[in-house]
Amino acid sequence: MCTTKPVLYGVLSGCAYALLLTTSLAATKTETVDGVATEYVEQDTDDQKTLARNTGVVVMPPGFRIEPYAVVPDARHMAVAPDGKTVFVGTATDRVWVVTQDEDTKKAAEVRQFAPNQSFVIPNGVCFTKDGSLILAEQNRVLSFPDALENKEQGKPAVKVLVGQGMLIPPSEESYNHSARVCDQGPDDRIYITLGQPYNVPPKMKLKLYDSLGIGGIISITTDGMDRQVYATGIRNSVGLEFHPDSGNLWFTDNQVDGMGDDIPPEELNKATEPGKNYGFPWYGGGTVRTPHYIDEPVPSGVVDPEVELDAHAASLGMTFYQGDMFPDEYKGGVFIAQHGSWDRSVPIGARVVFVPINAKEEAGEPSIVATGWIDASGDYLGRPVDVVELGDGSLLISDDSAGGIYRMYYEGN
Repeated sequence: MCTTKPVLYGVLSGCAYALLLTTSLAATKTETVDGVATEYVEQDTDDQKTLARNTGVVVMPPGFRIEPYAVVPDARHMAVAPDGKTVFVGTATDRVWVVTQDEDTKKAAEVRQFAPNQSFVIPNGVCFTKDGSLILAEQNRVLSFPDALENKEQGKPAVKVLVGQGMLIPPSEESYNHSARVCDQGPDDRIYITLGQPYNVPPKMKLKLYDSLGIGGIISITTDGMDRQVYATGIRNSVGLEFHPDSGNLWFTDNQVDGMGDDIPPEELNKATEPGKNYGFPWYGGGTVRTPHYIDEPVPSGVVDPEVELDAHAASLGMTFYQGDMFPDEYKGGVFIAQHGSWDRSVPIGARVVFVPINAKEEAGEPSIVATGWIDASGDYLGRPVDVVELGDGSLLISDDSAGGIYRMYYEGN
């Protein structure tokens, strides 16, 4: 049964609270690197067996295969390094991990703690810049690690503070709700960061402040942390964004309002073609479904409708445009989305990966399920996909913060 816990603003479902704070109890060993205690994650353990069990029940289209890739405690958003195979993994706890691949097995050779000298707070958002710097977006700070791939084994890698602690949002607005940031570098070289707002639906008195800071929206900064700009507003909680590889338009997922029933409002996949647009929240709870809180309020002019409406409460999080040649041609250029799974629904939905085709005109087609099975027949979660990224060989990695690991999805043909 779900309970509620008071937070700074409003209430947070006890189920959501547990999902955010649960830590995987993976076996680790500790070594001293550069005078700093550094954790390494054991791979041949019961956690590996759990991942293997899950891959045994996942259903995919013909020709696709899935296997355990790495045991990674609390694995959430991922960033593939410029070499196409080393993966940096954020969490909603206090760890960032780096996964090194074994060339022969195409599985993890080593999973080690990254930057063990740092004290992180919800270091969920990881992304690489063109010059090889790793951007790390925490709950209320943004860091940059130059040459992260080269420096991945250092206990004290070089770091630049782009946005200081307490400067991303006012500390008074910190909450357990919607504090997992994601990031990406745009064609303009700026760093784009999502800022989920801390309410289910915010009170009217907060809207002016939130719009001015980009809370409940997307902001951008330069690679040296300067010139903060609000790029988009009217977003409830985006935990997935990526720039279209050809047009440079920014696409992003958005999780929508709870407590309105099992099947409404829909979640969203959005496309931003220019700055300064409003995407409808909180006047709309998702799609064109009005929230009861704002039903009598006039909707701002020029609100942008979603490109795709996704199933309500499925928790659509990380996304990636598929650019590889391993998968069949119909997947080229489309979007894979990891759905974490519902908590606010009588019958659970999600815990799967969906695919949205995108044509040459950058128009989205109907979503389809490409990997499912992380919810068993009793409605219990075996795992909860968070993010999906593409390796250099064209296979996909899927993170799972519940089972504490990463899967590799690949195509062998019929």
